[in-house]
Amino acid sequence: MSWEKEVRGIEQRRQLARELGGPESVAKQHDRGRLTVRERMDQLLDADSFREQGPIAGYSETDEQGQLRSFIPANYVVGFGKIAGRSCVVGGEDFTLKGGSPSSAGFRKSVWAEELACRYRLPLIRFLEGGGGSVPRGKNSGETTGSTESVNAPPRFMSVMQAMSMVPVASAALGAVAGLPAARLVASHFSIMTQKSSQVMIGGPALVERAFGQPITKEELGGPHIHLRSGVVDNVAEDEPAVFTQIRQFLSYLPTNVWEAAPVRPSEDDRNRQEEALLSIIPHNRRRAYPMRRVIECVVDRDSFFEIAPLYGPSQITGLARMNGQPVGILANDPQWYAGAMTAAGAQKVKRHIDLCDTFHLPMVSLVDEPGFMIGPEAEQSATIRYGTAAIFALMQCTIPWVSVIVRKVYGVAGVAHFGPGGMVFAWPSAESGALPLEGGVAVAYRREIAAAPDPEAKRREIEEALASKRSVYARAEGFAVHDMIDPRHTRPVLCDWVDWIQPQLSAHTGPRAYTIRP
Repeated sequence: MSWEKEVRGIEQRRQLARELGGPESVAKQHDRGRLTVRERMDQLLDADSFREQGPIAGYSETDEQGQLRSFIPANYVVGFGKIAGRSCVVGGEDFTLKGGSPSSAGFRKSVWAEELACRYRLPLIRFLEGGGGSVPRGKNSGETTGSTESVNAPPRFMSVMQAMSMVPVASAALGAVAGLPAARLVASHFSIMTQKSSQVMIGGPALVERAFGQPITKEELGGPHIHLRSGVVDNVAEDEPAVFTQIRQFLSYLPTNVWEAAPVRPSEDDRNRQEEALLSIIPHNRRRAYPMRRVIECVVDRDSFFEIAPLYGPSQITGLARMNGQPVGILANDPQWYAGAMTAAGAQKVKRHIDLCDTFHLPMVSLVDEPGFMIGPEAEQSATIRYGTAAIFALMQCTIPWVSVIVRKVYGVAGVAHFGPGGMVFAWPSAESGALPLEGGVAVAYRREIAAAPDPEAKRREIEEALASKRSVYARAEGFAVHDMIDPRHTRPVLCDWVDWIQPQLSAHTGPRAYTIRP
């Protein structure tokens, strides 16, 4: 007796599952300018590498003869795939069915995505589109009328949390994202949304209007202009293909899991390259800004700098790059924002970046121009000192190799956040440091003398210029307060040498990290 009939039933369900919500629903998705979840996976992954899990999960009806009448697939797609030949797990909501709000099987498959990544120790990519729940509307729709979890089920967020401690997690908001999917979005090492078709919300406009009587659009609630500055998402992309490009680029710097080393690739850039522009990029006028990103580009492997969260805490620059093929974290100050001072948002950004690099064994390159914590009423109201101290705790608890290059300023407590324990320290001739910047120190120490002068402003300038003229650019190197003072043009060769020196440390720096409480 053959099982051909049952096999046909499998193929019927597989085919219907591949059709998602049907041609009409797929056409509507395309009319919105968005891809379906299966199209997204096809564009992200290496060709023909996707292997689906639970391909016929869903709800079916059969007639009296056992013939299939209808089949509604689970509205979550998940499986294994490959990116640049490396295995990963990818999952996402199917918006063509119930607007992505989970059916029973869809919910179980979404939970399985994190568990799968943890079990096989593979990077996890999520495509998010839809809400976390809805009111059931149909008896035979595969919807639930209550909780989908049994009383003894493990907490749904356990695997979400575990995944972040074990494997790289990247999530993309590719439409309206609310509730549980929004929580999953931020439970990632890299989060991204599209410029024109994505919004991220705890609750949508209908919930907001019901609660507050305030009509509001999805864009006003959670568009990119909101969340690039709130820190909910790291980056934005013009369209979905650009999202896939950024995810692939982000993952290329990271190991498959925390038990492996980051992938080193051959570099076509000269490790001894010396950029003449670095000799004059720092103005002698200490009040003038300069392009720190240009400094980064001159130092790291060409075209390797991948910036993360450029508009959140913008006075601090964070990203990933390569030095002679070795993936590294980049931390720098942007003097074009608040002179590079650390704000509350900037401190949270620094803390998160340190944790990312420490988790995945990326040595840190810090280019320092830190005038201190941001001051003023807004800085006090946003608890800058608390978040700044938490960033310093993150640094003190990290164990990755660390190198700092003092490009210009290092002042105050915030300066501590740029120097890792046991790290190498180099300085440019433009470097200066102290408890307070010269201007602030003069304002405090000479307050009475300045106030009593016939021309207080002229007196202040006179004192500042006199003190500045007595400074020696060589003092810290002569006192062995730094490991070396270097010609700015030599920065790349020096850092490439450092990358060679730290290889024994990196080979021993694997496994999960754990941290104590922070302020």
